[in-house]
Amino acid sequence: MDATVYQHFRKEEAPFIDQVNEWMERANVEYRPILSDFLDPRQMFIVEELVGKHGSVHYFFAGGYEAAERQRVIIAPEYFTPEQTDFDIQLFTIKYPQKFATLRHSQILGTLVNSGLKRDAFGDILTDGETWQFLTEKSLATYIQNEVTKIGKINVQLLPTPEVNVIVPKDAWAQESATVSSLRLDALISEVYHMSRQRAKALIEGEKVKLNWQPFMKPDFALGLMDIVSVRGFGRIQITATAGETKKGRIKLTVNVLRK
Repeated sequence: MDATVYQHFRKEEAPFIDQVNEWMERANVEYRPILSDFLDPRQMFIVEELVGKHGSVHYFFAGGYEAAERQRVIIAPEYFTPEQTDFDIQLFTIKYPQKFATLRHSQILGTLVNSGLKRDAFGDILTDGETWQFLTEKSLATYIQNEVTKIGKINVQLLPTPEVNVIVPKDAWAQESATVSSLRLDALISEVYHMSRQRAKALIEGEKVKLNWQPFMKPDFALGLMDIVSVRGFGRIQITATAGETKKGRIKLTVNVLRK
């Protein structure tokens, strides 16, 4: 790969760029489709940027339902068009005593990761306010069913569910416009949630903020397209587009916002 490619991305994204390059090379040389684990939106953006300029291979995303945040990618030669089953995704419904217990997203994610699997083995975790579902790699389904029988102190049963029965998530993103002085993490949080920069900085340094689902404590970090910022108690933000600058030099953004 041309070394200049790395200049367009963050230094810490270099290992993932190398991984995508390997997938492209394998798809081309072995002349067969290559399936990834679940990717976050920033990683999907990188795949689109790299594979879209490659020419000899193309890519397809799927996450188990149309609006999935986390999706798997198939990178394949031009002859290949995937079926839905090629993405090897399993939807589970969590059966639990709904009248006597309450589940939370963080509980479910923590239990899944503590089952011995990496975060990228799982897709979205969904709720309509009562029912909970999650998506995972089908090849891991039996293992997960055997390993996960409790979430916290709550007895649960994981029920394999056809993808056509995926629930409609209760949480919904709203598209908004924002103008920021810079793409710093604290500046975006301050603008979107109408708080002082100092308070945004305190939330970040107080470990109340995650970037792409990972704890993050750098207020001055420069965000990029498709990054997802989670702010405990407030919601989530995703930068989907930039649209130039205002006359005063502020950056105009289109963002998806989830408010709690």
